[in-house]
Amino acid sequence: MRRRFVVLNRGFLALLICAGTLSCSRIDDTRVPAVPVNIVFTTVGMWNTYGIGGALESKRFIKSQTAPVPADFPYTVSTYTGFGGVLLVGDIYGNPLAYDLSCPYEAKPDIRIKVDESAHDAACPVCGSTYDIFAGYGRPTSGPSAERGYGLRRYNVVDGDAMSYKVITR
Repeated sequence: MRRRFVVLNRGFLALLICAGTLSCSRIDDTRVPAVPVNIVFTTVGMWNTYGIGGALESKRFIKSQTAPVPADFPYTVSTYTGFGGVLLVGDIYGNPLAYDLSCPYEAKPDIRIKVDESAHDAACPVCGSTYDIFAGYGRPTSGPSAERGYGLRRYNVVDGDAMSYKVITR
């Protein structure tokens, strides 16, 4: 009888530890303000030119009056690029994902993460936080954002209607 009680206690303790660990790993992706996002790729050719072609690729979109990125993207009055801009990436399978470029720890529109092609992640040049953008859906991996659980704000990349090929939206 005593042995059975010990086994049940160990199992219960393991369950409590597991549940506590999972609840503590919640990522806050709301630090960056929710502002409009609308980038429309009207044709497959436009996607092939400005979108991503496969796994581990990335593109930045920043609608600006003085220096838009990319400079020749056909931005319209209904194009919105989020709080700090939009980072479009191809995940490890080549599926498109989109994030706000603003670092959630800094939460300022002009402090933007930069993709490190060799490390396959993105990092904030100010606070040093790094994010898993290709497999971790913007989860922080180091720095003050990891300590506080601040992840990148994600946006939707969806198939468009008859008038568009892909749309990035909030």
